[in-house]
Amino acid sequence: MDILQMLVVIAVLVLLVKPLGTYVYHVFSNEQNRLDKVYGGTEQFIYRLIGLKRREGMSWKVYALSFIATNIVLVAFSYLILRLQNALPFNPNAIGSMEPTLTFNTVISFMTNTNLQHYSGESSLSYFSQMAVIIMMMFTSAATGFSAAIAFVRGITSKGKTIGNFFEDFVKAHTRIFLPISFIFTLVLVALQVPQTLDPTLTVKTLEGAMQQIAIGPVASLESIKHLGTNGGGFFGANSAHPFENPSPLTNVIEILCMWALPAALPYTFGLYAKNKKQGWVIFSAMMCLFLVFLSVAYTSEKVGSPAMNTLGIDASQGSMEGKEVRFGIAQSALFTTVTAAATTGTVNNMHDTLTPLGGLVPLAEMMLNVVFGGKGVGLINMLMYAILAVFICGLMVGRTPEFLGRKIEPREMKLIAIAILAHPFIILVPTAIAFMTDLGQGAISNPGFHGISQVLYEYTSAAANNGSGFEGLGDNTPFWNISTGLVMLFGRYISIIAMLAVAGSLVRKQPVPETIGTFRTDNALYTGLLIGTVLLIGALTFLPVIVLGPVAEYLTLR
Repeated sequence: MDILQMLVVIAVLVLLVKPLGTYVYHVFSNEQNRLDKVYGGTEQFIYRLIGLKRREGMSWKVYALSFIATNIVLVAFSYLILRLQNALPFNPNAIGSMEPTLTFNTVISFMTNTNLQHYSGESSLSYFSQMAVIIMMMFTSAATGFSAAIAFVRGITSKGKTIGNFFEDFVKAHTRIFLPISFIFTLVLVALQVPQTLDPTLTVKTLEGAMQQIAIGPVASLESIKHLGTNGGGFFGANSAHPFENPSPLTNVIEILCMWALPAALPYTFGLYAKNKKQGWVIFSAMMCLFLVFLSVAYTSEKVGSPAMNTLGIDASQGSMEGKEVRFGIAQSALFTTVTAAATTGTVNNMHDTLTPLGGLVPLAEMMLNVVFGGKGVGLINMLMYAILAVFICGLMVGRTPEFLGRKIEPREMKLIAIAILAHPFIILVPTAIAFMTDLGQGAISNPGFHGISQVLYEYTSAAANNGSGFEGLGDNTPFWNISTGLVMLFGRYISIIAMLAVAGSLVRKQPVPETIGTFRTDNALYTGLLIGTVLLIGALTFLPVIVLGPVAEYLTLR
């Protein structure tokens, strides 16, 4: 029954890929279609409001500068609200202003689509802050990543000279994708008993006669966009393990599909842009193959349970249920864990700190690779980066100038890709080493030994991959952790996006090369295998030593 549950969810996901990918293509194709009749009037009003009179295409530099400038304005606005929330409306619980370094970490976290939380939402944020900062940036950060992905796809597939207009893409991502779909999901979640209210915290009497405070608020609206936008975070400290955020197995499946559907559909959108659907299915197949391997490891590890406990003769028929909700069980917990790390959402329905060593290795490895579907748009960008790299390696092996989608891959593109690939491990491993070398970092580790290594490594990997989940055994609400992870989130978000936009800007200016009998095909099973191999090879060479020091060593000590 467990395996059937997971297979049904995966089958539904696969069925959604084509219609959703086609819809996304029509949204950003800049060709007239029926969607213009529905959303055109609203969009024209927004364009006039922001002074966008002519929606001309941009160079990659102007496109990158536009989204960075937009993000800076939103960060400044959000910082002020969090620092002044005690004096702002919709604060019935009289919550005070947020500490400066925590405010810095929070606004960077949500603007970079990371949603790493060094605070508990129900006790640290007013309703106004939850709506005007957290939910607002969940929309804008997702739209930014989505826009960057579409611009990159245009650059490597278009015969024109531009990658599009950022502001037009940014507006369309809101009006045609995130706002309407999240509105529908909000209504569905409310119907399934997720709270949506501005009432203050409830005071109730328990069966024993004691008084208890029960936090409520606009939960459903946050839940819908946090999953749809692969944002993560949570209204409550317990995240999607909390019964008000995720009350039943049905809401659990809905939230899984909500955070997984758009990243899974983007490869098909890429195939439509490339005028070759097989190209899109190759990327999707590579992602799905990697995902199924990770899911198998997570489920098997949690189902078998802890080797140390099994040797004591303890009944392990239910698997390792520590830190998991009984209403979800092993199957839906393992699936949720694998999806949230694959899609870099960061929301959790179980505590990752209590996963078995190999079970905890799964989300950690997915974030290190950062290509298994990936976050909203960024995952596709990263996988296409590896796709270009795989073509380059094959070109070197046969002595030909590598080509991808009819364009030659030359030193400029490879230098930019090298920057993006090397930056990811650098901003993970260097801060991890610093944390262990300083008292400021070591003081936060709650579990010494190999598990403590995993805790610190997971924190910085989650920040660099813009995931936001954590092992939650780390005392991370200190100036050191707030500032260091804030900087890692910044670099993790913008270095790769800017580098890959530069690649798109370089490729879009090149004349297409006619396909010949010697052209290396990138739309078949052979290339799918080469792509998977490239991802795993680079990932293993980069991260295997530190993984051995953490989860692998912990696993071996429990044998």
